[in-house]
Amino acid sequence: MFFIMVLQQCLVIIKPDGIIKSLTGNIITALSETKLKIIGAKIMKVPKALAEEHYKELKAKKPHVFESAIKYITGGFHTDRVLALVYHGDDGIEKIRKICGITNPEDADPVSIRGRYGRINSKTGVFENVVHASDSEENAEKEIKLWFSPSELAEKIYPTKSEKRETEVLAWA
Repeated sequence: MFFIMVLQQCLVIIKPDGIIKSLTGNIITALSETKLKIIGAKIMKVPKALAEEHYKELKAKKPHVFESAIKYITGGFHTDRVLALVYHGDDGIEKIRKICGITNPEDADPVSIRGRYGRINSKTGVFENVVHASDSEENAEKEIKLWFSPSELAEKIYPTKSEKRETEVLAWA
C-alpha cells in the first residue's frame, strides 16, 4: 500500500481572542504535532482593507456575518493584533485543520483548538474560534499571498518575480 503525500502550505491566524487570552503558546504547541515547518510568522494589526479582502467570500455568502467578522479580526472586540503563520509540509492543510477543529466552536471536537478555547460570544453572536486555517490549496495560496510578501517567508513556495520599487520604508532612528 502506498500513501501519496502532498506538499502543502497553510495560513494559520491566531485571532484577537487567542492573543488576548494568551493562547499563542498552547496553539503553536498543539500545531507542532503536525510536524510541519513554520516558514513565516508575524504579529500584526489587521487593516480593514486586508480584513475585507480576506473575508470577501463571506460577504457574498453571509453578508449579515461579514461586518462582525471584520470588527472581530481588526480588534473591535478584543485586541487589535493577530499572529499570522505559514506552515509548510506533507498534507499540511488536512493536518492543521484536524487539530484546529471545525469552525463552530460549539460543534468542534472538544480536544481540538476551537473546541477547547473557542466560544460563541453571547453578547455579539460572533464565533470566537481562536484560529483561522486555510481550507484548500487554492485558498491557502490566495491567503498567504494576501497576508505575506515573498520576502517574509523562509522558503520560496510560489513563483516570484523581481520588481524594482522606490518606496518609503520605516527605519530605525
